[in-house]
Amino acid sequence: MAKATIRGRGSTPQGSRSMTAAARAAAKRSERVRPGPGGDVPDTPRAPARGRVTAPDDASQARRDENQHVGPVVVAEEPEAETPSSSRGRRRGRLCALLAVLVVLAVATAGVLAWEYAEGRRTDAARAEAVDAARKAAPVVLSYDYRSLDKDFAAARGHLTGAFKDEYGRTTGKVVAPTAKKYHGVVRASVVKPPDGHAPAASVVSASPDRAVVLLFVNQVTTSTQVTGERVDLNRVRMTMTRTPGGWKVSAVDAL
Repeated sequence: MAKATIRGRGSTPQGSRSMTAAARAAAKRSERVRPGPGGDVPDTPRAPARGRVTAPDDASQARRDENQHVGPVVVAEEPEAETPSSSRGRRRGRLCALLAVLVVLAVATAGVLAWEYAEGRRTDAARAEAVDAARKAAPVVLSYDYRSLDKDFAAARGHLTGAFKDEYGRTTGKVVAPTAKKYHGVVRASVVKPPDGHAPAASVVSASPDRAVVLLFVNQVTTSTQVTGERVDLNRVRMTMTRTPGGWKVSAVDAL
């Protein structure tokens, strides 16, 4: 009769221990293949060598878990490579913009130059016209005869304009006319003519297309009951000439 074998408490057969270890390994494998929070499934660990079941150590398991739970990776977008056609297009655009600016500047400059040229031409014409008008006006405005005062003053007012015309009328009416009648005054004015016969002595001090200041050398010969013979006064007169619809008129007279 076979001898019965009595096992002590806590002793288990070798086969039972192997089955228990295998079960624990399978349970751990099932936990490792369970999807993580991101929905990723970790790699299945390699099967242990035949005949024995080995559990991974804690350090390697921690590294795997760390790798499995890494968040989404942000990949920086690389700038789009510049193509030769786009580069040429940008250069062409910049060139067109520069050409447009240059065209605008050229047109503006041409306009300014044209305006300045026209103003210069008008000013040159004004100089000649104002000097001619001043030479004609001076003898009329600065002359009178007590025997024809109304006629002489009316002729003078035809060469005047603006406030000076009104001032001339008040002065001649209140001062010049009574004195001329009382002393039989006669004044003859003339613009000095050079001995060589050139144009009378007159020059333009300043000028613009519508206004000019003219300097004239004027001789006045005066006779009256207050003087013996004739008295000659050599005067320098500055006349301000203004363009009006009726031509160039005297707007101021100053004796220098």
